[in-house]
Amino acid sequence: MKILICAGPATTGKTAVLRHMIGKLIKLNIQPAFLKIDVQYAEEDEIFAREFGIPTRKVYSGELCPDHCSVMVLGEAMQWARKAESSVLIVETAGLCLRCSPYVDGGLGFVVLEATSGMNLPLKVGPILSLADVAVVTKIDRVSQAEREVFRARIQEVAPSVKIREVNALYGIGIDPLVDLVVSSPEAEEQMLLRGNPPVGTCTICVGKKEVGWQSHFGVVRSLENQTFYRGE
Repeated sequence: MKILICAGPATTGKTAVLRHMIGKLIKLNIQPAFLKIDVQYAEEDEIFAREFGIPTRKVYSGELCPDHCSVMVLGEAMQWARKAESSVLIVETAGLCLRCSPYVDGGLGFVVLEATSGMNLPLKVGPILSLADVAVVTKIDRVSQAEREVFRARIQEVAPSVKIREVNALYGIGIDPLVDLVVSSPEAEEQMLLRGNPPVGTCTICVGKKEVGWQSHFGVVRSLENQTFYRGE
């Protein structure tokens, strides 16, 4: 079974892209299963189940970062999709923690970015872009050709090896090359590993300490004057 993990900031059009992809995969006799990971509300699983009749599930991360939640549940999700006799597991994650990367070795990683979000966005999102296989750029009809070119250049600056695919997710234009990438992707490995390194540590804020000011915390801390920056990958 193959695995596709689709991440990206909110409102970029992840669900619209996946909706067109799922329809085309089914026409190719490739049976998808769909898992949605979000913080506290999602209905994409219900929409896809009604429209396509495919196995779907959703998980609310709640107090966890969605990308952390994905790591926790992905093994069981693969088992569930195999029992459903699916050919590919498609995971859509909210991807709100831009410092993390939700992708796994042996799987296909899509990051969906909207061209209307500003030409410098690719410089801001970190490993969710730089460790992806494909950057899917949506809403290309809303910006000028010059802005599209600058946006592409910014992506290439951050992630030279990432494939860039521009799509109009509203009408399904540019979806076929994405489907081809899924079809040609390898089978997922039994023992999956995160692609890239997780953040360097867990801060005391993450575990519930509410006091304001770095002096009240320990572990990985940062003061206003200390801007030492760890980039990881």
